[in-house]
Amino acid sequence: MATSIKIDDELKGRIQRLAGLRHRSAHWIMREAITEYVEREEARESFKQEASASWDSYQKTGRHLTSHEARAWLNTWGTDAEAELPECHD
Repeated sequence: MATSIKIDDELKGRIQRLAGLRHRSAHWIMREAITEYVEREEARESFKQEASASWDSYQKTGRHLTSHEARAWLNTWGTDAEAELPECHD
């Protein structure tokens, strides 16, 4: 699918300079920029959806971890004593 975008001369020049410095085509630079943007925005949307689902679940069940419990668990990450996720409670 071919798509075109309009960019101003200043941005076009910046892309062309960067492409020259990177020994890449302007097309490659633009594709990389768009890919990185889309991946970042998809991750952001996924995070928002997860947070919303977690909040909904908490409101329905009241099950949770305290900040102390979560911090203690996270402090084990990357250690020989890495712990499993604690069970949520009321």
